[in-house]
Amino acid sequence: MIAVRPAAERGATRTGWLDSRHSFSFANYFDLNNMGFRTLLVINDDHVGPGGGFPAHGHRDMEILTYVLDGAVEHQDSLGSGSIIRPGDIQVMSAGTGIRHSEFNPSQTDPLRLLQIWILPEREGLKPRYEQKTVAWDAAGSGLRLVGSHDGNKDGVTIYQDVNVHAGRLSPNAEATLDLAPGRHAWVQMARGAARVNGTALTEGDGAAIVGETNLAFRADSPAEFLVFDLG
Repeated sequence: MIAVRPAAERGATRTGWLDSRHSFSFANYFDLNNMGFRTLLVINDDHVGPGGGFPAHGHRDMEILTYVLDGAVEHQDSLGSGSIIRPGDIQVMSAGTGIRHSEFNPSQTDPLRLLQIWILPEREGLKPRYEQKTVAWDAAGSGLRLVGSHDGNKDGVTIYQDVNVHAGRLSPNAEATLDLAPGRHAWVQMARGAARVNGTALTEGDGAAIVGETNLAFRADSPAEFLVFDLG
């Protein structure tokens, strides 16, 4: 079964520098029918204006991922980590017992777009940590890549939860497949472009909750970029 969460039905937050769309309940947006999916609690599609950003604030007991689509993010945190996150990078913070961080668009001219993702950790009270890696695309820059998992891998970040996160990039009419173990669930978030998953059409901003499928077949209708969350 594939249940589509249309982009137009997402919640919204707009300020002078931020235009954000919320796939699930977040902050002042509350939707009893969309409180998350399994351990996946937040997917925010954030458009940040030049020089805008989130000043230092705290989190606890959450796995927080950042996936940049356009522009760059300047990250600082209370662990002493400081970095620039660009398209093709994946970042994770394990907030654990407590972490403070800020995320800003360092450019005074270029907009920033990112997906911010929150996943419940496997347990509370973990040691806070920060990790960032660059996605190892092939020479064509297409296909599916594992960018985060419980055990980590040479190309992806470690996430303290039973989840595999895949990034997908497909050119028009290109295809890719992903097997799911029996009993697993998946969420697909279409970042841009248009593609079909098992024949179901998704366009930019759409999400899809997938239950009872053991194979996902993707076919792009236009240049497409998306994330797939394989959840226990």
